[in-house]
Amino acid sequence: MLTRMAMEGEVSIGEQLALVNDRLTRRVPDVVAFSVGVVRRGLTLTYVTTQLDAARLDAAQYADDGPCEEAARTGRVVAVDHDELLDEGRWQLFAQSSAAAGIHSTLSIPVMDAGRVVGGVNLYGRTASTFEGRHEEVATIVGGWAAGAVSNADLSFSTRLEATRARRRLHDLETVRAAVQVLVNERGVSAQMAETKLYEAAAQAGIPVIALAHMVIGDSDGSSTP
Repeated sequence: MLTRMAMEGEVSIGEQLALVNDRLTRRVPDVVAFSVGVVRRGLTLTYVTTQLDAARLDAAQYADDGPCEEAARTGRVVAVDHDELLDEGRWQLFAQSSAAAGIHSTLSIPVMDAGRVVGGVNLYGRTASTFEGRHEEVATIVGGWAAGAVSNADLSFSTRLEATRARRRLHDLETVRAAVQVLVNERGVSAQMAETKLYEAAAQAGIPVIALAHMVIGDSDGSSTP
């Protein structure tokens, strides 16, 4: 119904998102936020989110992997207990960022078209049990609308990347350099590769690179950066 209304111009994407979010949170109260991503030429781009925190957590995954990227690679639903992530040391940047944001579980649902992944929905939960026994219910609530949103999405990664690389303040550049060094130390990659990954991940999520840089270095300012 929502997809049809969008195609007919009766409801904007923001209004659709609000309607779906309202239905979802009434059925699953501990959902904190969710995002819809679009896969274009092998890259996942965050298309729309209910909260900025969701975009930032998406960015952490684009920079250093996470459940949404695994769902996009495999075409499977991926449910994650973030407390276990912290214990295992898996997806370290994502685990630390989500813990700082008060997120304790994630459900990533791929959007399929003719057997291939064309997008995905990432849902973030307040408790470790937010999505237990509710995978099918959540997929039913968000799935049809997300598929329509993904099919109608018009995104340009190059435009996003150009905006992300816009001129920065000296202080911001120093923060970005610090984040690059963290990625170099933790991932064992070159500084050039780490910097490229940082800028690309921010562009994929549609957030300022400085916000992602703060997350990478574990700076609390990252939660309030516009």
